[in-house]
Amino acid sequence: MTYDYDLFVIGAGSGGLAASKRAASYGAKVAIAEQDLVGGTCVIRGCVPKKLLVYASKFSHLFHDAVGYGWSEVQSHLNWEHLQTSVDKEVHRLSQLHISFLEKAGVELFPHRATLVDPHTVEVDGRKITADKILIAVGGEAVKPNLPGMEYTLTSREMFLLKEQPKRLAVLGAGYIAVEFAGIMHGLGTQVTQLIRGDLFLKGFDEDVRIGIFDGMKHRGINIVCNMTLKGIEKTPEGLMLKYSELGKDTESTLTVDAVLVAIGRAPLLGGLGLENAGVETVNCEDEDMPRNDGYSVNCAIKVDEYSRTIQPNIFAVGDCTNRINLTPVAIGEGRAFADTEFGNNSRIFSHQDVPTAVFSQPEAATVGMTEREAKQKFGEDDVQIYRARFRPMFHSLTGADEKVMVKLVIDKNTDRVLGAHMVGDNAAEIIQGIAIALKMGATKKDFDATVGIHPSTAEEFVTLR
Repeated sequence: MTYDYDLFVIGAGSGGLAASKRAASYGAKVAIAEQDLVGGTCVIRGCVPKKLLVYASKFSHLFHDAVGYGWSEVQSHLNWEHLQTSVDKEVHRLSQLHISFLEKAGVELFPHRATLVDPHTVEVDGRKITADKILIAVGGEAVKPNLPGMEYTLTSREMFLLKEQPKRLAVLGAGYIAVEFAGIMHGLGTQVTQLIRGDLFLKGFDEDVRIGIFDGMKHRGINIVCNMTLKGIEKTPEGLMLKYSELGKDTESTLTVDAVLVAIGRAPLLGGLGLENAGVETVNCEDEDMPRNDGYSVNCAIKVDEYSRTIQPNIFAVGDCTNRINLTPVAIGEGRAFADTEFGNNSRIFSHQDVPTAVFSQPEAATVGMTEREAKQKFGEDDVQIYRARFRPMFHSLTGADEKVMVKLVIDKNTDRVLGAHMVGDNAAEIIQGIAIALKMGATKKDFDATVGIHPSTAEEFVTLR
């Protein structure tokens, strides 16, 4: 059978872009469909604009810290409109750049929504298009709880579009998006209250990382309400009033703010794709009590094997819509592995082991490999050695700020191999990126000990831990 394209990609985010360009480089005839700006969550409303806001928010701290080094006090004012406009301009520049990359690669772009008609057919803007292989890379979207007043709240998408800076902000959630925006908005001068259901942020991260970020944010002046259950939100003349209960308290508490950011999680964006038309299976869709996105529960994802293949042998899926490891570099890696396997005569699997990640919170954190808990569960309490240091970084010797850095190695006692590396503090992402190479290659604690440190630096602490 003759098809219109060798490959049709649904979604021009990180995974879809990487796969389409790689497949085209092997001579495949490729098309890609995207109803939003080209670039996906990361470029348009995720890591790129977020990191720019992180940079912006740090200046207020630097102004204060400079006094300890002899600089006079600075009285500065943030131009919110200028910041938002500048970030938006950069986002659109990058989006256009990705479009030019597609053109150079010979990939045809359809700026419309694509839905599956059958295993080899998609419908785009009323036109039916056939393809030998189809790749789904639609990503995910933020979800909200089913509670009164959610129509008044924001998600991370809207945070990049605010015309005015809220003076008071409530952040609901304990994941990395909630933690990062709490730090950003606090640094930009907004009064921030973060409300979480448990004791700490960032479930799944190493306990020392979770504690380090929690303590650091509290020291910086962010109000954190733990062990709370949100009842709903009411719009009042004074602002948005949150009603919630706290564990161990009989009375209901309230908090009035100008804006509420809901960052309780993200879900694969599966609604309206027509998965049932093509016989594509999903997993983890049974929990009706979970928050829902486009009719699907928050954990519902496209079922794939290690080659990113769905139950239909010619349909594949990569990135957040598969809900494996929801990180931009992972989506890119999965997309390229798919293209190499299917079009490059180079069958390979993308490894989801020892993937480094960072949280651009304030303080920043980064991690790679096993947490202490994971290692002890797998190897046993007595077969895991922990090396940890917590100290004030040299930069703050003169600022007087109560800042702490935490560095940590998790070691297999029997092999001396480094199982995990974790850090809280400035430049954690830059430092852990290098350490991730050593960990991926199977480095031992002895290898770390034999490495000469760069002095004076925070990074050297990883090779001097005793």
